Amino acid sequence: MQSYRLFMRRLVRNYMIGSAVAVMGVGSILIFSTLKISAYDARLLLLTLVISIPFMIISESAVFRRHMRPIRWLFDEHHTASAQDYQTAFLQLHRLPILAVRRVALPHWLGLAGPAVSLTLIEILYFHLTIPLSYLVVAIIGSILVASMHALIEFFLTAEAIVPMLSEVQEMARTALGMHLTLDGKVLVSVQSKYRSSALLIGVFPLILFSLATQLRLNQGLKTMQPSAYWQWAGVILLVGIGFSILSSGLLARVVQRPIVELESKMAKVQRGNLQTRAIEAYSDEFSRLVTGFNLMVDDLQARELQTMLLTQSLLTTLAAALDARDPYTAGHSQRVSDYSVEIGKRAGLTATVLKDLRESALLHDIGKIGIPDTILLKEGRLSAEEFEVMKSHPVVGESILLQVQPPNAMAALLPGVRSHHERYDGDGYPDGLSGEQIPLFGRIMAIADAFDAMTSDRPYRRGMPAEKAISILREGRGTQWDPIFTDLFIDWANQHLLAGERPSAAAAATVPIAAATESP
Repeated sequence: MQSYRLFMRRLVRNYMIGSAVAVMGVGSILIFSTLKISAYDARLLLLTLVISIPFMIISESAVFRRHMRPIRWLFDEHHTASAQDYQTAFLQLHRLPILAVRRVALPHWLGLAGPAVSLTLIEILYFHLTIPLSYLVVAIIGSILVASMHALIEFFLTAEAIVPMLSEVQEMARTALGMHLTLDGKVLVSVQSKYRSSALLIGVFPLILFSLATQLRLNQGLKTMQPSAYWQWAGVILLVGIGFSILSSGLLARVVQRPIVELESKMAKVQRGNLQTRAIEAYSDEFSRLVTGFNLMVDDLQARELQTMLLTQSLLTTLAAALDARDPYTAGHSQRVSDYSVEIGKRAGLTATVLKDLRESALLHDIGKIGIPDTILLKEGRLSAEEFEVMKSHPVVGESILLQVQPPNAMAALLPGVRSHHERYDGDGYPDGLSGEQIPLFGRIMAIADAFDAMTSDRPYRRGMPAEKAISILREGRGTQWDPIFTDLFIDWANQHLLAGERPSAAAAATVPIAAATESP
């Protein structure tokens, strides 16, 4: 409700600005600067305005309340808005600029001009107001001009005021009902009619204003004016006309520029890879079609990106499963290492994008074992020193395989983890003998996940150890074999999840050296 009140205050403020510029500015110039009238006549005309203005306010306020009712209803704290309520309020917000023009053109103008003309006639007939009846015709034309000026200013200011409100209503509908409010490219007022009317009024207004003022002055001795007095009088009229043209053209330029700037900004975000961005449905002219088309384009890109991501994830998972299938003792190993790695990454505060890369890198961390002969990979028993050297080549082979994927650098984010997941924190690992934080982030994380799954999985030459024992080995090796911070994060997670409800088994007493964690074939 607070946002609605702020919106109402802004509309009222805009109305006061338009009234001040049009009615008080131009109207007062026509009446008091151009007309040479007595103090008595000036008081009568002022009284006419004082009496007429309440009629205008009452009639215009009634119409304004009716215009705002669908929007106010949406923000009523005692009312649960339906989908139809949201759609009606959304459409009404879009219609407010053109409704403002109609409000100023009818209840505003008639509410003021009707009583004012009637009272002026009475004052001429019964209260000795000494102005010709022909001036009433000029006054009516002038009031139409003033109302048109006010309507134009009100239109542009209202068009700006509704933008944040439209955004809020869209968010409210999305949050409350999961619905997407849109005009679907519907044009409520065309660019052609809007800009043609604005340009016409901007160009014609100064001419008509000056013509009316000159006609009034001609009837009161314009020819007898001294040149200096004439230019002083004419300068005021010209300045008012030029000022209106500058103000109106500036508002028109802002209305034209805003959707272009916004769409350029949104397209730049899409180019940077942000497919969550959407353009606000804040325009009721042909720009509505551009916004709708842009949002549909981004929706399609996001759907394709999701489809590509799911397909890639499926292919990677399938590839990892196919690799694990070569050895029945390592079935599911790649998936478990991926899951453990992601849990560590979450607790380390990695972003969603980095976690995605970490998951995929862990899924493919053993892809290089495709190049390891079955006689070594599937050997039942411990490997000889020569065989272990062949086995140690799989991180480099895996990196070489992924480097062949097109387009170039498609797998760049995954390569460090694949190559370095057997590095040790103390520098005694392979293939590069890196130590500490020289080891890439993914390699330090995946080394812990890979070691834990290797220790808890069955091998032809030993049974997998209980999780409690594997965790104790990880704790012993933190800071020497594994990154101490990531090791602690994994142990905390494992204690909360893997050990929940478990009891130590008899096998927990078995002594397994830390080096056993590197035997994952």
